[in-house]
Amino acid sequence: MNDDNYIRVLLIEGKRGNRPLFAQELEKKDYEIIQAENGSAGLTIIKKVKPNIVVINAASLRTSGIRICSAFRNQLKNIPIILIVAEGTKLPDNVDASVILTLPFTIQKLINRIRIYHPAEDKHILQVGPVKLNKKTHFVCCNGHETQLTPRLSSLLKHLMAKPGKIIERETLFKKVWETEYVGDTRTLDVHISWLRRAIEEDPRKPKLIRTERGVGYKLDI
Repeated sequence: MNDDNYIRVLLIEGKRGNRPLFAQELEKKDYEIIQAENGSAGLTIIKKVKPNIVVINAASLRTSGIRICSAFRNQLKNIPIILIVAEGTKLPDNVDASVILTLPFTIQKLINRIRIYHPAEDKHILQVGPVKLNKKTHFVCCNGHETQLTPRLSSLLKHLMAKPGKIIERETLFKKVWETEYVGDTRTLDVHISWLRRAIEEDPRKPKLIRTERGVGYKLDI
């Protein structure tokens, strides 16, 4: 195995029904797979095996995976969790998963999601406090949740992360992110800030990370 691509996956996967199984396919791609047949078995070994990521094939367990995700999140708050569910599964908005994939999908789609957490991607990763931004894929991970941003939202977050704890004036942010000298109307900046808060704040209505300095600008309060 190439050390640059080394990543250990804890795969929670059963063998029930005719649902797709992913252990063998991932092993073919040179991932180290530690497999557990259910959530309880995975929880007993997670701190010992120290995985880089947890993949929960809830469809193979004939469950939604909600409780399993919560249990793993309680054990390791910042570990990436990919939840795989069957088509038609209804989930609440607050599932403790970084990524949710709904069957059917190709193995390549799963691999693409896992690649976000490859050590080889470190050169693209910008992290400040709990906020981790992949500048290449525009995925942001914060407080155990992951969202793919638009390139413009990614650029806005990147500029805020470049000066944590410091207020950046509205006009300065607007010029850099929109790459323009015209700052006659910066209301679109406020809209983008609200979208960004939805992506990284636990409660966008009561933001703790992206603070507003009225009449001046914004800052990443970390």
